[in-house]
Amino acid sequence: MKLVTWNINSVRIRLEHVKKLVQDHNPDVICFQETKVRDEQFPLEDLQGLGYPHTHFRGEKSYNGVAILSKIPFEGTDGLSWCEREDKRHVSVVLEGGVELNNFYIPAGGDEPDAEKNPKFAHKLQFLDEMTVWSGDRYAEDKKRIMVGDFNIAPLETDVWDHKKLKNIITHTAIEIDRLDKLQASGQWVDAMRMHILPDEKCFTWWSYRARDWRASNKGRRLDHVWVTPNLKDGVKACEVLLDLRGEEKPSDHAPVLVEIAL
Repeated sequence: MKLVTWNINSVRIRLEHVKKLVQDHNPDVICFQETKVRDEQFPLEDLQGLGYPHTHFRGEKSYNGVAILSKIPFEGTDGLSWCEREDKRHVSVVLEGGVELNNFYIPAGGDEPDAEKNPKFAHKLQFLDEMTVWSGDRYAEDKKRIMVGDFNIAPLETDVWDHKKLKNIITHTAIEIDRLDKLQASGQWVDAMRMHILPDEKCFTWWSYRARDWRASNKGRRLDHVWVTPNLKDGVKACEVLLDLRGEEKPSDHAPVLVEIAL
């Protein structure tokens, strides 16, 4: 299975970019975050016309929104709410063969890494805590699961362009990394990307729109992730960050991540 996760930053605005993704890479499953569209306005026909008859999406106007598009039949569609809010930040399906796929958009957290002063950061930490409980409660050795999405955390020093300059900046603070480590441990999740892009290599999936030439400056962060349960680890065959799509006209600030997994 060729699986893509991508913070699309408005699926309607970037339909042409999706077409290019499909034309160039032909993924079997695509997981979007930040679709930014109500369900009734989701471009269902356009996306199904690209060869994805199986769809599951939850959206809202202008913010958040997640979707799963698949050539592979699925069932067991779900979508949970977190932190007693109705934000559309999670969808899940069970792919043919019994593999559960979860797609998350974790809150960004605002600008100040202080939960007492910054409600957005407090929300982010609560979201991660709730995910950790959920993940631990659902863990079972015989269950095959994949979790993808924009986690809005760059945990490794090589996940950011400059560890010293960013260690007190939200997405790379010690408190966020600690929460993410606890989430990963709760389900014994394996970081599939870092199986093929080794941990000592720089790896970024997001570059600020503020950079005039994002390729030249390369001041990026790895905010997008693909995790698998240990029983799928040996099936992870390849991983690539699709940089060309970040270079399209009026792109998302995230590049898609493509992972090949033998199920």
